[in-house]
Amino acid sequence: MDSESARSLMDRMTRQVLHKGDVIYSESDEGEGMFFIVKGKVKLVRTARDGRENLLGLLGVGDMLGELSVFDPGPRVARAHAVEDTVLYELPKKELDEWLEGHLELSHHLMKALAVRIRRLSNSMADLVFSDVPGRVAKAIMDLGHRFGRMERGHVTVRHGLTQEELAQLVGASRETVNKALADFASRGWIDVHIGAVDVYEPERLRARSR
Repeated sequence: MDSESARSLMDRMTRQVLHKGDVIYSESDEGEGMFFIVKGKVKLVRTARDGRENLLGLLGVGDMLGELSVFDPGPRVARAHAVEDTVLYELPKKELDEWLEGHLELSHHLMKALAVRIRRLSNSMADLVFSDVPGRVAKAIMDLGHRFGRMERGHVTVRHGLTQEELAQLVGASRETVNKALADFASRGWIDVHIGAVDVYEPERLRARSR
């Protein structure tokens, strides 16, 4: 959008500074606004009736969250909390509705962002059906690398901040199976696994394995 429209929208937002572990919203909270991440990372987690938790996604700079409750009012379907020190901008539903009345031509940007989210979810569901666990692990590493990777000393370092259990939840597999896939990739020299991070040395091999 043009700078004037961007400024007018920013004026309607509230800046929030969070520390690691701070909860942004919880499941069943009434959705009263959406958020934009300008620094840090946020986890989306859903809790089953038996108390088990499932990681739905890891979001970073440039991502938005809470948008479903803005366009379809109702309770939140997941808990969102900061993985690290994070800065968000909150846009209340009322403010967004008023702003869009004067900027209808820009509403397609929000629709496109929602379409991207739906496409990502559809691809993830297809992977659960058609891809084996090593393929899903390879694809997850590539996706995390695309979003959070940085070039360091000739290779890409991905500081995702996830535990191995959370990585397993992300790909829809057991921790043991995911650990086995990671160990196999490491033995081939494709990656090196660290706590909350992975070094990627052979991205093309991972990309081929993810197909």
